[in-house]
Amino acid sequence: MLLAVDIGNTNIVFGCVDENDNIPVFERISTNHNATATEYACLIKNILEMNNFCCKDIDDAIMSSVVPSVTNIIKEAICKLFNVDVMVAGPGVKTGLNILIDNPKQLGSDQAVDAVAAINTYPVPLIIIDMGTATTVSVVDKSKNYLGGLIITGMGVATDALIQRTAQLPKIDFELPPNIIGRNTIDCMKSGMLYSNACAIDGIIERIEEELGEKCTAVATGGLSSIVVPLCRKNITVDKNLLIKGLTIIYRKNKKKV
Repeated sequence: MLLAVDIGNTNIVFGCVDENDNIPVFERISTNHNATATEYACLIKNILEMNNFCCKDIDDAIMSSVVPSVTNIIKEAICKLFNVDVMVAGPGVKTGLNILIDNPKQLGSDQAVDAVAAINTYPVPLIIIDMGTATTVSVVDKSKNYLGGLIITGMGVATDALIQRTAQLPKIDFELPPNIIGRNTIDCMKSGMLYSNACAIDGIIERIEEELGEKCTAVATGGLSSIVVPLCRKNITVDKNLLIKGLTIIYRKNKKKV
């Protein structure tokens, strides 16, 4: 199996992909900037064993990362466990994606990987929403060109900033309150965060479609997408495996045939 890893600022996603493109393992852990390669190796081994697999089942690996300080640590951990050369999605790796932004090198690897998966899975033009530490919105036109997008403050970051700047607001979990109109401080905060993000996504999709002059397929991924998207009024497909699918496609484009 192929081990596909995406390192984000808040979470690291691990997926195992078999030869038939099934994903029998999909797990998410917190990004720990202080963990050693050995500690990450233990975590990865535990993830496999939890899912009834072992190290011998992994024969290759690919990763993407937006956290340079953690990239080499995870790479070392994978090498320790599986004795493989880890392919890293980035400069010099073929993606098949035509990037039309001012400086293609500025595009986050996660956004590129999301777009690669989306254009190979869904009808174009596309709007791709990835809800992580930041919420990123990527736009792909009907010719499968990556046009650009938006970067929005993520819900977790916004909530943390709100709590830090106020004296009496508590930390909250992102759970759906019983009503939009909150009857207590916690429900007011939950409703405010969830519905404001849902409305923002709806509005952004509408304005992008106006700018392009056509309807788009909207796809969402990331840890918070499954909570927010059901509150949206636009038709948006949630695909939690989008990054793993994209990494698998990139791996196969670049893997040398033996």
